[in-house]
Amino acid sequence: MKEEKEQIRYENGVLIVKGENDIVNVAMALSSPTRIQILNYVRGKEVDMQQIAEFIKQSKANASAQMKILENARLIKTLYKPGIRGVKKICTTNLKEIRFIFE
Repeated sequence: MKEEKEQIRYENGVLIVKGENDIVNVAMALSSPTRIQILNYVRGKEVDMQQIAEFIKQSKANASAQMKILENARLIKTLYKPGIRGVKKICTTNLKEIRFIFE
């Protein structure tokens, strides 16, 4: 069995995904209506975890679990910014389209 290298890249808001493992990972992340709602909510802006939790009407822990799946699939980017007490995890994406390339 050949070793498969990661083949995910962004081009102007388009996520291009090649390779069986990466396609499966991204497709799995997109299989949840909640995660698709989150993607639409954070697109084009910076949103903290509390705002996401309130938007999906779930706890911060559940929202964080959903975000981790999206982050692992490279559908969102996260960064940390100073908050009132410590740091806040901020999520964003400029994703407009996803292309799966089957070879």
